[in-house]
Amino acid sequence: MASSRIGDYETRIRAELQRAFDEEHTPRETARSFAVGTFITMLPTFGVGLVAFLVLVSVFDSISKIALFASLLVFNPVVKWGVYASSFALGVFLLGPVEGATVADASLQAGPAIVTRLVVGNLILAVIATALGYVAIHRLATRYDATELGDALETFVDDTLEASSDR
Repeated sequence: MASSRIGDYETRIRAELQRAFDEEHTPRETARSFAVGTFITMLPTFGVGLVAFLVLVSVFDSISKIALFASLLVFNPVVKWGVYASSFALGVFLLGPVEGATVADASLQAGPAIVTRLVVGNLILAVIATALGYVAIHRLATRYDATELGDALETFVDDTLEASSDR
């Protein structure tokens, strides 16, 4: 029963990925999609960013699903803790220190002075990462044929899914 559910789930994932790979997007649309995903992912959205992704994908045909969701792979939860620490440090640099506060105190449950520094630093880093992400993906998208890139991504996903089903 469980293996049949996993098989159905894997089939749905493959079908959805194939649909995403079959999409045709210009390098500008692909880069813009990754940049938007980067900006949303960099912010402390605590899961709301994923909902925003789903809304964007359903509303705009010009968004590349692959590029948008690829930003989640780059700015995954492990990386985000480093982003938050850097954001707080940047906020402290720009706005001054908070007496008695350390990087470990930086959370949205902390006091307003700490949250302000975290959010200011985070917005600045998000804008910088968004711009760099746009440039990097635009260069990749113009350098490589979309079919070649799609085939490479599809092979990677197939290999990953097969490896996970072999466990």
